[in-house]
Amino acid sequence: MFNNLLETRKKKERSLGGSIASIVLHAVIVSGAVYATLNAGQSDDRAKVEDVKFVDNTPKEEPKPKDEPPPEKVVTAITPPKGFQVLTAPVEIPDVIPDVDLTKKATDESDFTGKGVAGGTGKGVGNGPPIDSNQPFFEFQVEKPVVPAPGSPTPRYPEILRSAGVEGEVLAQFVVDTSGRVEMSSFKVLKSTHDMFTSSVRNALPNMRFIPAEVGGRHVKQLVQQPYVFNISK
Repeated sequence: MFNNLLETRKKKERSLGGSIASIVLHAVIVSGAVYATLNAGQSDDRAKVEDVKFVDNTPKEEPKPKDEPPPEKVVTAITPPKGFQVLTAPVEIPDVIPDVDLTKKATDESDFTGKGVAGGTGKGVGNGPPIDSNQPFFEFQVEKPVVPAPGSPTPRYPEILRSAGVEGEVLAQFVVDTSGRVEMSSFKVLKSTHDMFTSSVRNALPNMRFIPAEVGGRHVKQLVQQPYVFNISK
């Protein structure tokens, strides 16, 4: 009996010691597993980090070309445009046409071609006199003088003078404007053989039409001295 009790105590002591050893062993195993797991995670993370490669897809800017010096400017001399002169009539209209010496060359024909810029000369602009389009010109100053328009009325022969067999003439002076009409304020009688002839001319002028004078391709006013002859047909 005594021996049985001793044997039982030994078994209990062995059982307790085995339990402790088992616990320690399991603890070591668990610790090792945890450690291994941690190391594996870290190792995987390091591997992942090391395997990641960043590729820079940003387009590379092409090198800017070097600034080249600007080309030298070639200055070309500009030929001045040709022009033409237009003579202006005097402010005071004379009663008779002034004498003109045809043997002298008073002007340069190249200055009155009507081509180019008005107010210039045949050599260029800037040297000619200014043009006053309101001033009338003489016949010798224009390129195309005033002429009566086709179908324009003419002065009527006074019946009293026709019946009496009286003939005569009126030399009238007036300005034809750019529309071909007579400016009656400029009307003057330079010579007349009878007042009735003068009245006939004066009454007919407002209804008369003319082709205006031209200078440089444009219409201008012209001072006209026009004779009107009254003859009886025989």
